[in-house]
Amino acid sequence: MKGILGRKLGMTQIIQEDGTMVPVTVIEAGPCVVIQKKTVATDGYNALQIGFGSVRESKVTKPLRGHFAKNKLRPVRYLREFRVENPDSYEVGQEIKADVFSPGEKVNVTGISRGKGFAGVIKRWGARRGRMSHGSKFHRAPGTLSSPRSGGRVFPGRKMPGRMGYDRVTVRNLRVVRVDPERNLLMVKGSVPGARGRLVSVRVTE
Repeated sequence: MKGILGRKLGMTQIIQEDGTMVPVTVIEAGPCVVIQKKTVATDGYNALQIGFGSVRESKVTKPLRGHFAKNKLRPVRYLREFRVENPDSYEVGQEIKADVFSPGEKVNVTGISRGKGFAGVIKRWGARRGRMSHGSKFHRAPGTLSSPRSGGRVFPGRKMPGRMGYDRVTVRNLRVVRVDPERNLLMVKGSVPGARGRLVSVRVTE
């Protein structure tokens, strides 16, 4: 299992050798630092805790300061876990860079989608609207929510107005088009969730 944390920089396009144009998302992938190794013997599962991004020590809570000081590491802004088969093949403090991936590999990218605020059922769920003629009085409302035959109450899961977006989204099977290890850049075909500058995690497709 290969994975890395990064920051979405934006989208651009790459012209390949055969002349075709490929839309890509540029991700600043790493460098990430191995903060902790978890094994079956100590934690019940095998995983690596890796960190990404710089942060001032005054912005870190005291428990996390002790967590970093235990292994004599500098504080990082983000911490995430990645499952691995053999954590002993890594060392605490080891850097993971964009060159762990190679062009042509398929990856899954996870991020927080853009928030769109409070939205009605038409925008949020694609519901149909009522007639727009005069006297209708039913245009963009949700409509009936229940009936006496179904218990006379609104059941959980009903598609209603509410907050739209800002969800954890994973886009699968994106192809790595180019890797720039010198600038820690990863370019994947297509779009990934989130706004510019937001944290994303990149994992190889299993």
